[in-house]
Amino acid sequence: MAQAGIEKLIAELKTRAEALGFDAFGIARTDSRPDLPEKLHQALAEGWHAEMDWMAETEERRGDPRRLWSEARSVILLGINYGPEIDSMDLLAEKSVGNISAYARNRDYHDIIKGRLKELAGLLARRAGADVKVFVDTAPLMEKPLAEAAGLGWQGKHSVLVSRQFGSWLFLGAILTDLDLPPDQPHAESCGSCTRCLDVCPTNAFPAPFRLDARKCLAYYSVEHKGPIPREYRRPMGNRIYGCDDCLAVCPWNKFASVSREAKLRSRPEFERPALADLVQLDDAGFRALFAGSPVKRIGLARFLRNVLIGIGNSEQPAFVPLLEPLLDDPSPLVRGAAIWAVRRLDPQRAEALRLDSLAREGDSTVRAEWDGVV
Repeated sequence: MAQAGIEKLIAELKTRAEALGFDAFGIARTDSRPDLPEKLHQALAEGWHAEMDWMAETEERRGDPRRLWSEARSVILLGINYGPEIDSMDLLAEKSVGNISAYARNRDYHDIIKGRLKELAGLLARRAGADVKVFVDTAPLMEKPLAEAAGLGWQGKHSVLVSRQFGSWLFLGAILTDLDLPPDQPHAESCGSCTRCLDVCPTNAFPAPFRLDARKCLAYYSVEHKGPIPREYRRPMGNRIYGCDDCLAVCPWNKFASVSREAKLRSRPEFERPALADLVQLDDAGFRALFAGSPVKRIGLARFLRNVLIGIGNSEQPAFVPLLEPLLDDPSPLVRGAAIWAVRRLDPQRAEALRLDSLAREGDSTVRAEWDGVV
């Protein structure tokens, strides 16, 4: 395709992307980040991926887009602003409510972005006769460093993409194509000497700037981790019942950010300050109904109640205890264990009264150990 034709095509793609609701657009070559395989290998060797074994299993493909598709020559990166209306940091002080990460307070962004990416990719295919593939955070593609190469922003010291226009609040999607497109200029790292994101982390999850150890990350434990929350992270978890926004929320570049223009990404009222007292009483049907279409639904009721119970245990409100006692007999050991911890935190005397009866019927050794563990 002639240069003039390519320029016209890109202009059309940008116009259509904006009409579809995308806020950022950039192009990078698939070979623009030859440093990624080594950086990824180092992170995996250090164990920073925790129990997310799929990262290690896809290491070879993840490090180079051409391993995903050998014919790919260019990658178009798209961003949608999901700037929140409510600061997650303010919610940490409201101990009787659950703090849900900004990205999960409405519809699952995968569902919103993928269809729009397909439409844009279809336009590219029709206009240029190109082959295309779309990705939204579900394939082994390292969108953040590629977005940096495409000029959308830079990976901050918290490892998340930072934009001069949208701060830390960009969802990313990618279109791979076999068409050679002129790349945009990569964005220079612009964190300077600021370390706010590193300093605010309640669990010191950053072994160094630009490095994240998931084994210490509350977002990892509340969303990806399938077992009990490790004891040392329960108090730092506070009322974070799904995800953690601390390192994103304190970024100074957020002063230029705006609330998302996408209605499906704006907070649903019931997700802004959900009462822990209501959430802990959800059954499976109620959980599925409340979180239909939300990313929260993916973790299932047991893991969700585990998180809610940790939040209640940190609430300093003994009045919650009557709501917890039925969960000492919950079918899930994960829920029973978290309920024990919460009761012991809120009302040690009542916990002692419940202890012997619970031990008499408890068959799970891990749950039994909760009665004697550190709170």
